[in-house]
This record gives sequence, C-alpha cells and structure tokens, in this order.
Amino acid sequence: MRFPVHIMTDTIQNSVRNAIRGRRRYPFVLMLEPLYTCNLACIGCAIERHTGKLSDRLPIEKCLKALDDSQAPVVSICGGEPTIYPELPALVDEIIRRKRQIYLCTNGLLLDEKVFGVIPPHKRLMINVHLDGMRETHDKVCDRDGVFDKAIAMIEEGLGRGYHVMANTTVFKETSVEEVEELCDLLTGMGVDGMLVSPGYHYESVDADIFLTKSEIHQKFRRVLEISKKHKLTSTPMFLEFAAGLREYKCSPWSTVTYTPKGWKGPCYLIGKTWSETFEEFWNGTDWEYWESRQDPMCRNCAMHSGFEASVVMELPKNPGDIVRMIAWNLAA
Repeated sequence: MRFPVHIMTDTIQNSVRNAIRGRRRYPFVLMLEPLYTCNLACIGCAIERHTGKLSDRLPIEKCLKALDDSQAPVVSICGGEPTIYPELPALVDEIIRRKRQIYLCTNGLLLDEKVFGVIPPHKRLMINVHLDGMRETHDKVCDRDGVFDKAIAMIEEGLGRGYHVMANTTVFKETSVEEVEELCDLLTGMGVDGMLVSPGYHYESVDADIFLTKSEIHQKFRRVLEISKKHKLTSTPMFLEFAAGLREYKCSPWSTVTYTPKGWKGPCYLIGKTWSETFEEFWNGTDWEYWESRQDPMCRNCAMHSGFEASVVMELPKNPGDIVRMIAWNLAA
C-alpha cells in the first residue's frame, strides 16, 4: 500500500467525525513550526523561516495545545529545522501518545545526531527529507556544498535502522523534470517509503525569479504525472492532474493549519496575512470563502499540495470513478 493502514483509518475516522458534526471545513494537517531557526538558508525558502532565534522557539506546552485545538490527525513538524528544536524527542513522544501521525520535515543534516538512536522508530513517525534535485541542483538550492550527499547518507542510514523515510521535492522554474525522474529512480532504488513532488510557492519575502507561473506548472507536471505511473509518489493522481492543468479545484486553505512562534498563521501555510494568538480567533476570523476562490493575486500561481489535496478528498463523493481510482492507486504501490 502507498499509505499504511493506520494512516488511512485515522484520516477516514477524522472525516467521518466531522461529517457527523456537520462540518464542511476542518483541519487535515497541522503544520507545526516550533522554531524559525535553521542550519541552512535555502534560496526558495521564506526568509522568516530561517532567521529566527532559538530562544524564541515555542515551548512544548504550546505545541501540544495547538495539536489539541486543531484536532488534526496528522502533524507535520517543520520550521526552521526541527532537529534543532531541543525538546523534539519529548514532542514526538507526546504526539505519538495522542495517536497522531508525524511527518518530521528535515534537511537531514542532523539526523544522525538528533534523531537516530535518540528517537526510536515508530509506525506513526515518518522522516521526510527534503531533496530538490540531484547533487549539483540540491546543493545550489541549499546554497551549501555537501548537503545532497549528507541527505542521501541519512536516508540510507534511516532506512537501515528501521525508520519510515520519504523524500520531498520542490519544483522550481529551472528544475529539469528529467532530473526529477533521475532522483525518483535513485530514491526508489534505495527503498524509500514515498516521494512528494510539488511546485514551489512564491513567498513574498523571496525576490529571486525561481518560481513557476501557472502555465509552467502545467507543462512540468504533465511530465511528473507520467513519472508518477512508475514511482511511489504520494501525490494523488487527481492532484497531479490538477497541477498539470487537466482538472480544476477550489483551494482548501483550512485543511492545513499552521502554528508558529508568531501564533496561528492565516489564511494558510503559505500566506501570512494575519497572526492570531488563539485557534478560535484564527478559525472564526478567516474569510474562508474568499481564500477558497483563489481570486487573491497571491493565489494566482499556487498549486501546492497543502491547499489542494484536501480538495481532491472532498470532491471524491461527487465522482465514484475517482473513488475507485483512489483505492486502486493506494493499493498499487
């Protein structure tokens, strides 16, 4: 299966609970950013995500309250670089104790020091290593030599130690889709548990002309769609068809909520128009219909999985054929 049974059942149970309560909008994923401190300054990353002080990190109590408030079944621990977060082992333990799924999003540089041998493997813990291409490309994006080789070594070691490990690739304007396929071939041969490929989002704080327009996303992802037929990509076929310009969806900005050292980020993981102290203020104070419509200029070229994979799920009941395709897709890997 592409996703383990416990992930599928937890996600389905969450949807059923919310449907019973009559909720049309509810979080699927909590993007938990406990710190804005990083050991890299990647060229495509929002500046605020790698310039924060470690002393300004979230206390573990606030992280867990965000988890309880959002009630999301999946927690993506990111940042910043989460392996720098001193309380990471305790945070992972508490999230697992609450029976949530964890995606630990990391550049991989500190896995051997901060995770392996410190945080034991667990079925609810997925290590998600970011790789934006092969050696030359990835090191250029990370603005440091040697990052690719260390990340690959850490993926190999993690798999050998029994951790669940996947990779996450962002596609930029200059990204060669042939190189993405080469990377997928490499990772498949290593036995990774999944690969996520997504177009980059043009953060306001990034001046570099490296991000894709909508037409460029469509062009590149028609090729990615073909790659997905022979590799274990975790993006659904419907999302990839959307990214390729073959179908349309409204955005679901409420599906991926984000808690940071600055508070709840609104309206979504990518756009910080507001910052709220409480979840209630964030949830009730956001004009969801406006952001769903994608009419804002900041949404024009966005095709990020964080906004549209939930839209795929919400639209499934309208098309039984897509339900069958989704089941077959999950069972095929």
